[in-house]
Amino acid sequence: MASAFEYAPAPESRSIVDIAPSYGLFINGEFTEAADGKVFKTVSPSTEEVLSEVAEAGEADVDRAVQAARKAFEKWSALPGSERAKYLFRIARIIQERSRELAVLETLDNGKPIRETRDADLPLVAAHFFYYAGWADKLDHAGYGANPRPLGVAGQVIPWNFPLLMLAWKIAPALATGNTVVLKPAETTPLSALFFADICRQAGLPKGVVNILTGDGRAGAALIAHPDVDKVAFTGSTAVGKQIARTVAGTRKKVTLELGGKGANIVFDDAPVDQAVEGIVNGIFFNQGQVCCAGSRLLVQESIHDELLDSLKRRLGTLRLGDPLDKNTDIGAINSAEQLARITALADRGEAEGAERWSPACELPQNGFWFAPTLFTKVTQAHTVARDEIFGPVLSVLTFRTPDEAVAKANNTPYGLSAGIWTEKGSRILAVANKLRAGVIWSNTFNKFDPTSPFGGYKESGFGREGGRHGLEAYLDV
Repeated sequence: MASAFEYAPAPESRSIVDIAPSYGLFINGEFTEAADGKVFKTVSPSTEEVLSEVAEAGEADVDRAVQAARKAFEKWSALPGSERAKYLFRIARIIQERSRELAVLETLDNGKPIRETRDADLPLVAAHFFYYAGWADKLDHAGYGANPRPLGVAGQVIPWNFPLLMLAWKIAPALATGNTVVLKPAETTPLSALFFADICRQAGLPKGVVNILTGDGRAGAALIAHPDVDKVAFTGSTAVGKQIARTVAGTRKKVTLELGGKGANIVFDDAPVDQAVEGIVNGIFFNQGQVCCAGSRLLVQESIHDELLDSLKRRLGTLRLGDPLDKNTDIGAINSAEQLARITALADRGEAEGAERWSPACELPQNGFWFAPTLFTKVTQAHTVARDEIFGPVLSVLTFRTPDEAVAKANNTPYGLSAGIWTEKGSRILAVANKLRAGVIWSNTFNKFDPTSPFGGYKESGFGREGGRHGLEAYLDV
């Protein structure tokens, strides 16, 4: 049924963001060209327009940045925690002050809707800096012994799906514990990290404490392999995570890896259907499904399968796909042509293997990288769409009869990052959650994040935890 009211366009103005035609690398508190002068272009996924030209770091630049971080470490680590906290609080407040600007920038460079960058990403970014600012002078009470010491230089590589939020997850605990940082943002989303470099200068952060290197996977590989890096933190694909594990094997480097996932969203027959549908939609279509902990496998108890699916299809018919800068948009653009090709290939394979494909009627824009929200039904555990991480707006629907079958199917994956449980019975939530091999389990909700809560996975979803008190350990010599 057509909506009684159509939404009028409500575009957020781009004028608040001033994107320079070119950016250098941020090393030792200054923007500088790459040693070999190489550059690359960053484009907006929703329009394919070139936003800026960015320096491409090579091995010489990685070495310069690590040396700057090493030099800065001596004074930074010697500061009392209360002094480091002042810088973190300052950064958090500047992020809040510039949040509208940063939200628009993130939407332009990443393709996700302004509603998400404004209401989810940016508040969480500031919250992480506030939270770890509070820990900086309380490390003696974190449970890691008296006077825990920092590790040294942290080499951090982050993905393109939550560029600024992943930066906050990495940099905030590193600085709070007295480490210095060399961070490499993803090749397709470098701009918010470069704006953060400007925030570091605005906050008066000492030179060399934070260094930002833009570039491709080769720069990331050089950073991780650098002999003077003491700590490696990576969020990204499982395949790259395995390469990193091989690179650092046999070295003294401390490592945390937050990798892929194939999260199960389990809906029992006593769950409130409308509430569950909202959670399912949020679980897989938030950020166009480009979320490592997305609820990409829906496990529905057989007795409510038809009712839930009808309600879910109705809800998908109301989702608005289009201009990410429009405040009414629910589904934005896919981050890159490469990612769109991967999603398309895996969805086509699901259809070829016999799963039934369904998408609501929706018009895709002519320019940019777009993929309609997609459901697969009649899916078995052998189907590729039930096994492989698609990292896009594609949901695979499976059924179960008993709680034990639900647990068995949920755990039948090489991943173990997230899961969701929908039921009115608290005892069932606890019983099922205890049997699931997933690092984060949501009950009657999905994709809820908080800086006080640790996040991480099992098996091929990586190891180590980020967030909360647990997130401090990765940056301490304990």
